[in-house]
Amino acid sequence: MKKFILGILLCLAIAVPSWFLVMFVPALEVIGAPVIAIIVGMILSLIIKKKGVFTDGIAFTSKKILQYAVILLGFGLNLATIGKVGLTSLPIILSTIATSLIVAFVMYKLLKVPSKTATLIGVGSSICGGSAIAATAPVIDADDEEIAQSISVIFLFNVIAALIFPTLGGFLGMSNEGFALFAGTAVNDTSSVTAAASTWDSMHGTGSMVLDSATIVKLTRTLAIIPITLVLAFVRMRKEKSGNTGSKTKVSLKKIFPMFILYFVLASVITTIATSVLTGQALDVANSIFGFLKQLSKFFIVMAMAAIGLNTNIVKLVKTGGKPILLGFTCWVAITGVSILMQHVLGIW
Repeated sequence: MKKFILGILLCLAIAVPSWFLVMFVPALEVIGAPVIAIIVGMILSLIIKKKGVFTDGIAFTSKKILQYAVILLGFGLNLATIGKVGLTSLPIILSTIATSLIVAFVMYKLLKVPSKTATLIGVGSSICGGSAIAATAPVIDADDEEIAQSISVIFLFNVIAALIFPTLGGFLGMSNEGFALFAGTAVNDTSSVTAAASTWDSMHGTGSMVLDSATIVKLTRTLAIIPITLVLAFVRMRKEKSGNTGSKTKVSLKKIFPMFILYFVLASVITTIATSVLTGQALDVANSIFGFLKQLSKFFIVMAMAAIGLNTNIVKLVKTGGKPILLGFTCWVAITGVSILMQHVLGIW
């Protein structure tokens, strides 16, 4: 029990300063606390040679707390709001998601990238970066190094997108609505969507109009976690039944099926019903609770990334990073192109 607690405390000791560093240094929002935590974890893994006393707690944090983070993420999704505003972006969202998954599959075949890494990068690029990877990893039984590899690739193109997309949108003559759709569909992670949209608002003096719209588009994208993880669960189940996974033991449907995704859906439904029924002070209290749970979700992801960093060989990660980066770059470029193309086809700008 003591070893279990020590591992969790170590992850917490990395997560807390990473969280507050981003909070007090706004420029670091583009990078994000999860990436800082995973980098610190990887550095510490080189320093701490004997991690035996921390192993159990680190494993719990990288697996279970990661799932708890996904469940709590549901409290940040109001399905009614998404239904009213986000549906207009649905054709672009579906197109970019399909494009990313197809490109990831093709590049996986061409480059011979490990299948789980390719899946995580494809899903992370198409849906919502770290949150999608967090939801998908337990379903496909990805190990910590595969998760770290995928997060690192997603992070790289998040930063590039947040830096260049506002200028690119202006060069292309996008409207405010057009850029909100562009940022919400072509940028991977929520923090980078926020950074890009906020920069656009500052450049064009639009208050928080583009930021608000881009965030709703991004939340609509997040819902794709549900069908994607369920499909991956059934694909894995079929492979297990046919004995093609290379695993020596069969995995039951109960073990494969992502129950935490159902809890994620339940959390979204609770939020939607509560915010629709409640009024006045009761609504304010409910929104405060849901806001806290959403923040707790983000913090749990930071803790989980710290644990994943502690279980990752940074030297190996650098040596094997070329092909995953190329795969991620291809997905990113394809998503960007399709997002722009679909806006032209739909006459949005």
